[in-house]
Amino acid sequence: MKKLIHKRLLFISLAVLVFISASSFKTDFFEIAKQIEIFTTLFKELNMNYVDETNPAALMDTAIKNMLDDLDPYTKFLNEQDVESYRINNTGEYSGIGALVRSYEDRLVIIEPYKDYPADKAGLKAGDVLLSIGDIAIKDFKDDASELLKGANNTEVNVTYERQGKTDKATIEREAIEVDAVPYYKMVDEETGYIVLSRFNKKASSQTKSAMKDLKAQGAQKLILDLRGNPGGLLSEAINVTNLFIPKGTLVVTTKSKVKKFNQDYKTRNQPEDEEIPLVVLVDGRSASASEIVSGSLQDLDRAVIIGARSFGKGLVQRPLKLTYGTQLKVTISRYYTPSGRCIQSLDYWNRDEAGNAIRTTEFNDFTTRNGRKVQDGGGVMPDIEIQSLKSNELVSALVNNNVIFDFATNYYYAHTVPEIPKFSFTKDDFNAFKNFVSKSEFSFETKTEKVLKEALLNQGNDLLGPEVIEESKKLLGTIGKSKALALDTYQGEIQKQLEDEIVKRYFYREGLYDYYLANDAAIITANTLLKDGSKYESLLK
Repeated sequence: MKKLIHKRLLFISLAVLVFISASSFKTDFFEIAKQIEIFTTLFKELNMNYVDETNPAALMDTAIKNMLDDLDPYTKFLNEQDVESYRINNTGEYSGIGALVRSYEDRLVIIEPYKDYPADKAGLKAGDVLLSIGDIAIKDFKDDASELLKGANNTEVNVTYERQGKTDKATIEREAIEVDAVPYYKMVDEETGYIVLSRFNKKASSQTKSAMKDLKAQGAQKLILDLRGNPGGLLSEAINVTNLFIPKGTLVVTTKSKVKKFNQDYKTRNQPEDEEIPLVVLVDGRSASASEIVSGSLQDLDRAVIIGARSFGKGLVQRPLKLTYGTQLKVTISRYYTPSGRCIQSLDYWNRDEAGNAIRTTEFNDFTTRNGRKVQDGGGVMPDIEIQSLKSNELVSALVNNNVIFDFATNYYYAHTVPEIPKFSFTKDDFNAFKNFVSKSEFSFETKTEKVLKEALLNQGNDLLGPEVIEESKKLLGTIGKSKALALDTYQGEIQKQLEDEIVKRYFYREGLYDYYLANDAAIITANTLLKDGSKYESLLK
């Protein structure tokens, strides 16, 4: 009798749960249908009745992208052109001029021509400003003008560009461009190999494995894997790269979502290439996503020592979902967690401050690695050994983002001759010239403290504070301004690192920059020194 009652109660409970779930689904479905109907009606009436001619496609594109901006920066609507760009990023293959190009409102700037590719063969240099492509002036082109540079193999594109105040023309013959995941690898010395993994496209694990085999054939008994500046890419390739160093069947990452089918444990599926070779992984503030899966999991499993600066902190996973007419939605479907159980997402996009900015994590939770070492979540992967020159701050970020360092490097290139890498030296006079360049430029930035003070002074009701408080606040702003001027000297090491990287690339391309690193980079020197000290290396992992 009791069993029968229990069964009936269980049946009733399950029925209630199903009813609640169904009701919730129906409510959500009704709300979605309602909002779609409202929007469709609005869109129709707007385009039919607005005083001027409208562009329905442009209006819809703007509406969708603005809606998604309220979620997170990774959830994106991809139109047909965006889908092609996404494919290129994942495959590493396209047809074009072979240069990194940055698009601004009224101009295109060559950021980096790739050695021996079409733009380089045509004589284009970093810093060249493209004024027109074919018969189309960049300033009159509303979409991303860099798309005009792409085209079929062996077709020509004519460009007009400005360099150091002079206008010139060039004809570029497009060709197939292959973007390597591993653009460089070499022996640091007779027993230590160095591999640069710059992106996680479909070639990442195969090229890393190939580089490992070649270096070991040359005598490598230790390895440095450089993930600095690697923005991430394919989750599957992050797992495969990690698998090169850890046994088959080992948990690398877990994804958790509100959608059950996206909750997965990802384990290695292959035999490792070498699970014993001493390994150091280099990261910095631009190492993100898949880079953090590799570095975070190898740290959690005590398989590698992490050296550099705290990584970016992107613990969100995206998946492209196909829509109609060749478009896609790249949507954040889950968060990922490293083997210790930590999520390294640094920004909370679902809780924002008064200005609408995502809140940065300031409280970290402790986790332990396989050997019991303490690691933390919430703010990227924290290295076991920090390198001061790799750290960033508001000033360094502002100098980079406002192209101050880039523009100085351009001027430096046309004013100096550097015949070979060993003869390059960034002197004290060079840094003084940079400071003078900054003072004469239009560069300025506000610290968070300045913004708060200015907002407080502008708010109504300041008469309640009294003139003395207001005057002291103004004096404080003046003091902060003076301190910012001195900050160039305070952070000379971090700034000079950025300057040297940018300048060396101008003369010797990216390959030359990595050659320069082998003899001069603080992180590589620290890593190599550590790997030579076996007992210290082991102690850091225990």
